[in-house]
Amino acid sequence: MSRFFSNKRLILLMLGVILLVALISYSLRDRDNVSFPEQIIKDTVGAGQSLFSGPAHFVTGIFDNVDSLLNTYKENQHLKGRLEEFAAVQAEVTDLRSENGQLKEIVGKEADLRDYNPIQSTVIARNPDQWEEKVILNKGETDGVKLNMAVMTAQGLIGKVSLVTDLTSTVELISTQNPNYRVSAMVIGGEEGVFGLIEGYDAERRELLLKRIDAEIELEVGQQVVSSGLGGIFPKGLVIGEITEITIDEFGLTKLAYVKPAADFTLLNHVMIADREMPETDGEDNGAAAEEEGS
Repeated sequence: MSRFFSNKRLILLMLGVILLVALISYSLRDRDNVSFPEQIIKDTVGAGQSLFSGPAHFVTGIFDNVDSLLNTYKENQHLKGRLEEFAAVQAEVTDLRSENGQLKEIVGKEADLRDYNPIQSTVIARNPDQWEEKVILNKGETDGVKLNMAVMTAQGLIGKVSLVTDLTSTVELISTQNPNYRVSAMVIGGEEGVFGLIEGYDAERRELLLKRIDAEIELEVGQQVVSSGLGGIFPKGLVIGEITEITIDEFGLTKLAYVKPAADFTLLNHVMIADREMPETDGEDNGAAAEEEGS
């Protein structure tokens, strides 16, 4: 009799282990949506992380401010030298904005591919196992964040929102190894209309891969790469990086360029989410959108 109960307990234990493994496997899958229990857990953990990250950022800011004060004199001398140049550039930008507004009124165009509303956010968590893949921010649906919104720093583009809860959002970085992650990009300088796709990341070189460029197009090291805005996800003109090397792909039909990211993925603190108000697009733009992000 005792042997019967012992076997029964063993069977129940095995069933419990199987159920636990199944639940863990399900929770670890990459999904666009989260279940209600997962959402509660993520929001609770996010609130706790925000509570602790606030003082941590405050203390870090104090040390940063002390270091900045030690270099104030030298920086002021440099800034004084750039002041006249900045004033001239600012005047030119103001004039161009005014002219752009007038042109929009003439053609009746209310928005363009560069338009977006910024949502300021802070990185509150980062998984060491996915350091080059994802970060978690302290803004969610209640702040207007939605799936696939572009995320950037002052230096340049870093990724897009891949998962959203009420209080937090997860950002998939452009340095991800996800083979379906694409960014429609264009090269600035040289020939006009040089477009390609950011597809992949070389972890050893710590550089992005710009693919699908016509083999006849001439590229140069040092040219800047920005988002084209044609994919329907990222606004136009967001800085991605700079070309460091150009090669021919394995089939010899198109060129491949290595791009050094403008943003530093290892040190992410304050970021900006682009709430993009998309204009109406025609069939050609829809084709580009299908390629970007693999959607």
